[in-house]
Amino acid sequence: MHQGSGFLTPRQRRLAWIGFLLAAIQAPVSARLVADSSWLFSLCVALMVATVIIADDAARRRPADARSSD
Repeated sequence: MHQGSGFLTPRQRRLAWIGFLLAAIQAPVSARLVADSSWLFSLCVALMVATVIIADDAARRRPADARSSD
């Protein structure tokens, strides 16, 4: 049984992980250094990128063709 491919290419997936890590690290640093609540934007970006990575994982784990069992 073959696994399906995700909608991200390996390069896009690597960049998504790098973007997630950078945004996730920047949020608490920004919260400590800046008096306003602008760090919440970094947190929202990190959560959106994480959602895309999780959706790509789900697409990769799904069988390529469910009807190929004939």
